[in-house]
Amino acid sequence: MPNIQQITWPSYIDKKRVQANSPDVTQDLFIKQDGLCYAGTHLILDLWKAKHLDNLQLIEQALRDCVDIAEATLLHIHLHHFTPNGGVSGVAVLAESHISIHTWPERDYAALDIFMCGETHPDKCIDVLMTAFETTMIDRTRHLRGQIKERE
Repeated sequence: MPNIQQITWPSYIDKKRVQANSPDVTQDLFIKQDGLCYAGTHLILDLWKAKHLDNLQLIEQALRDCVDIAEATLLHIHLHHFTPNGGVSGVAVLAESHISIHTWPERDYAALDIFMCGETHPDKCIDVLMTAFETTMIDRTRHLRGQIKERE
């Protein structure tokens, strides 16, 4: 058997629930709202006629601003800049899931994927992104992931 090196992976502890002595610190963070129960909200966004799609600093700040306004918990951001067209692919990994972005500056187009569970507000990210990328042209799809159908 080959010698396998032990790797320690980063982990996240929800300190708010631990400090509040929540009886169930392993709670799954499913959302119960308007008579529905679901894992989280998944937004698929297409931004058209967008600007600054090759600007790594602006993209990182836009992702951080989205995390803040959505009241999510940032764990890590990773961005990759492609050449020669300057497109960017990246992800903000959240305790509540993720925000990903892929840009095509030569087409003035960006594709974003925002998935959040728990007590977050992913819809608030839309205005942040429209402002950061100076566009009003946006196609959006909103999907409730992991929706539990109540059985009687």
